[in-house]
Amino acid sequence: MRSDAAANYKGFWARQAQSELRWHKPFSVTLDESRAPNYRWFVDGELNVSYNCLDVHLEERGHKTALTFVGEPGDVRHVSYRELHADVCRFANALSALGVKQGDRVVIYMPLTAEAVVAMHACARIGAIHSVVFGGFSAMSLKDRIEDAQATVLVTADGGWRAGKVIELKDAADKALSRGCKSIRSVVVLKRTGHDVSMKEGRDLWWHDVIEGQSPVCEPVWVNAEHPLFLLYTSGSTGKPKGIQHSSAGYLLGAKLTSKWVFDLNDTDVFWCTADIGWVTGHSYVAYGPLAAGASVVIYEGGPTTPHPGRFWEIIEQRGVTIFYTAPTAIRALMKLGEDIPARYDLTKLRLLGSVGEPINPEAWMWYHEHIGRRRCPIVDTWWQTETGAIMISPVPGATVTKPGSCTLPLPGIDAAIVDAKGNEVLGADAGGFLVIRKPWPAMLRTIWGDNERYLRTYWETFQNRYYVAGDSAHRDKDGYFWIMGRIDDVLNVAGHRLGTMEIESALVAHPRVAEAAVVGRQHEIKGESVFAYVVLRGERPAGAETEKFAKTLRDWVSEQLGAIARPDDIRFANNLPKTRSGKIMRRLLRAIARNEDITQDLSTLENPSIIDQLRGVESAAAAPAVKAKAESKPKKKAKEKATAKATATAKARPSGKKRPAKKSATKPAKQAAKKAVKKRARKPAKKRAPPRRKK
Repeated sequence: MRSDAAANYKGFWARQAQSELRWHKPFSVTLDESRAPNYRWFVDGELNVSYNCLDVHLEERGHKTALTFVGEPGDVRHVSYRELHADVCRFANALSALGVKQGDRVVIYMPLTAEAVVAMHACARIGAIHSVVFGGFSAMSLKDRIEDAQATVLVTADGGWRAGKVIELKDAADKALSRGCKSIRSVVVLKRTGHDVSMKEGRDLWWHDVIEGQSPVCEPVWVNAEHPLFLLYTSGSTGKPKGIQHSSAGYLLGAKLTSKWVFDLNDTDVFWCTADIGWVTGHSYVAYGPLAAGASVVIYEGGPTTPHPGRFWEIIEQRGVTIFYTAPTAIRALMKLGEDIPARYDLTKLRLLGSVGEPINPEAWMWYHEHIGRRRCPIVDTWWQTETGAIMISPVPGATVTKPGSCTLPLPGIDAAIVDAKGNEVLGADAGGFLVIRKPWPAMLRTIWGDNERYLRTYWETFQNRYYVAGDSAHRDKDGYFWIMGRIDDVLNVAGHRLGTMEIESALVAHPRVAEAAVVGRQHEIKGESVFAYVVLRGERPAGAETEKFAKTLRDWVSEQLGAIARPDDIRFANNLPKTRSGKIMRRLLRAIARNEDITQDLSTLENPSIIDQLRGVESAAAAPAVKAKAESKPKKKAKEKATAKATATAKARPSGKKRPAKKSATKPAKQAAKKAVKKRARKPAKKRAPPRRKK
């Protein structure tokens, strides 16, 4: 398939679109490059996304469970495809009754419930453009997004459950609307928690009231293939939010195909992606891709450790989950709690595991493989972004040998490459550079809403509009496998040597006492930049003299793994790392703290605000301050180079239905790979300014 796509990529994508999507009006133009890099796919075709996810299944699998909703308090609701279709039609009719028409924007600010998915599909059904705002965002963040999109309707809830507490969504919505948002005409409120909220007469309406009496039938509005399906604003934790605009046909094609290719979905699978719909992962692998493929999808409202630390594993056992897709930060956080917790649950129905959001370090990969997959489930480590719309680089079950820490190879039809600062392809093994995509693909973003100049400047101008610039640094090993090092702006320049923060973090986490680590750079008068590491340990933090002693142990450990050049100058121990409620480490915040800068970013998504003082080292005396390395008279000789590629997992991902465990011999080399996690590398500093950082 890869060779077929490489030989004629336009023809390849045309065949996929013709076979995978139901068209109201077939397309005749596959790719319009006349306004490149504003590419357009299947431009003269017409279809409806909701129809392709729901109506197409009614005859054969209308009775099948489409969604299983698990609330944090323990309530469970099963929704069949036929029921979901009727719910979507009722709410679509309700939106139409409120005056919403094709092209209007609707902002969705809800907990992760079945109704949130219904709202997304209802918009798609009538040709409205939805913009989902993560329920953890503040009133000001919500306001900014509503005003940028000029939305006419806001769909929210009285609240949602998170970590045993009510998230006050309606209260935040009221604050946002009181500060502006003049375009909003109506607010629809789902009664989820049942606590008292204010309702403004003439504007606010209860969900159950607006759908009452509405028909369970709503004919789909057929839209052009390029009609915007949704806007998704990148997180405020990575800078000024920008509205990523995705199309209808191209986006759905990418989401559906990758759901089938990467997760090997079959009709008996129960698929659980833990992402919230406020992030692109929740769009592509909760609301659209798996439903287009006819899968049964689990959605969970709450936190992973509420009301007990085994909640994720309990849901997998009780709901018979066969495919589990989550983030490395979640894996590391649960790993910190110990392997005895997942050992209490029956996870035998699992047959495939996935990782998304950031590179997964080999130590976490091995824990995931051994304690969740029980050494028999393949792991698909996926790389993609909000902007790409769908998975781009990933193992394919049954076809790709996996390596802990590598996302392996680009999927068919994706022309990924690594280039140097001049845009020339880097071909040598383990030589790194900019990760780029050289040819357009259907699921790619079309523009930034209302700011095409920013779209061009951010993603294309670095290499004169020749390549899409991902903003990540990467290298390839001798087998051609891709290894993501982190964001371009997460690559440190230490004494003229380029070091990926992911490399240093992987080395730290490979130590048996380290649960999590995050590395940033700070200015150094001699070296230019120095390494500043935040470390979360298994068990108690060291205190007193033990703090400096263990910090030296970790410095020596990193030197052995990567060489003395990567040795951290500063190590700060903390109880946990600052993360958004989706589990994303807030690295820009960590940089600001390390550099003693003012914190200017939006902290409304910070899961644990009390951690700030601890990270600054200004909490009570019990908090361990950053431990600075003592000056050495001479640099130590660099440690012997560690080889990652030699020790890899050799078990191939198994196709659906085959439950025979992988050979146990695959585990030993994988363990070695975890210990020999990263290689020592010294690279020349980039000559070009890195593209702006953005969230995946």
